Amino acid sequence: MSPFPAVDPIPVPAPIWLIKLLHIVTMALHFVAIQMLVGGLLVALLLHLFGRSGSSRTSAAALARRLPIVMTYVINLGVPPLLFAQVLYGRALYTSSVLIGSWWIAVIPLLMACYWSLYQFSGRLDKGRSGWWFGGAAFVLAGLIAQIYSSNMTLMLRPEAWAAMYQSSPAGVHLPSGDPTMPWRLLTFFCGALLTAGLWMIWLAGRSTFEAEDARFLRTLGGRLAAVMAVVEIGVVRQLAASQPAAVRSALDGDAIAQGSAFAWMAAIALVVLAGSLAGFTRVLSGWLPWAALLVAVVRTGAIAVYRDALRDQTLLTKGFDVWQRNVATNWGVVGLFLALFIGGLAAAGWLVSVVARANRVMEKTA
Repeated sequence: MSPFPAVDPIPVPAPIWLIKLLHIVTMALHFVAIQMLVGGLLVALLLHLFGRSGSSRTSAAALARRLPIVMTYVINLGVPPLLFAQVLYGRALYTSSVLIGSWWIAVIPLLMACYWSLYQFSGRLDKGRSGWWFGGAAFVLAGLIAQIYSSNMTLMLRPEAWAAMYQSSPAGVHLPSGDPTMPWRLLTFFCGALLTAGLWMIWLAGRSTFEAEDARFLRTLGGRLAAVMAVVEIGVVRQLAASQPAAVRSALDGDAIAQGSAFAWMAAIALVVLAGSLAGFTRVLSGWLPWAALLVAVVRTGAIAVYRDALRDQTLLTKGFDVWQRNVATNWGVVGLFLALFIGGLAAAGWLVSVVARANRVMEKTA
């Protein structure tokens, strides 16, 4: 008997390929935002704790000042991919969510506490005061939320573990353990967070709101961090791939989309090393470098989102779950209206980002 619940008889109102495309696009945007948040928070916290120069304090405050804004994008860009995932993988995702139900529900209060801690951390650094405990609390809370999400998205791929886990505790109070891919998934996330934070720092250094010395510090540190973490990520991703079951690795080797995204990721990593080295180890001050760093961050994250989607599909397929085997009854009028609103929403979000980037052209400094 299949461990997955029966397929919902109600047909999907849009083509599967379109829902998957929307899921991947929104997931990539969510990944960019959350990696900026976690990586930027960790760098700001370390600079606040161990930085001794004025530039380190200015950089820490500049990063912390933007984190509450980044959090709004983390939250709003996190909702669409979760909804699309429920449509595509609900039979697996709902089961895993119930099995860790207490933790899954706890995400909301944990997120609120993290948000509050970010504001406290930012406010204290703006005033030149110590606030490491708020930054540390925000980082721990963000890391716990990341573990809960990663646990759920991993557990949905392990139907063989569901029965034993439910027998152990139907209250959903235990996070799953024993999956060999889990540590490497989390390490991949944190490597990507620091890499993205480094690229973000290169972009920030290109703004006119920093003194020359502070901009040079921010660009140098960000470039070196991005270059080093890109090299580290290569090793971590290799270990993550090696930890997958043999059947999944074999299926991915024959998946054209997975292989294409892997090549795109490798090209993006090479560009990260190049951009990071130029920013961190040379005196290149070209105006294109900050924007190149931003573009590379998006391309790299997009490639990872595509490969992650292929990995999930192939893993579920080995367990008897084929995401493409669904009844579809496309209502093109509704789909067209949805796409128009979706594109309009992305345009509005982009416009808000541009407004924030242009607003308050005051010099970055602490009290």
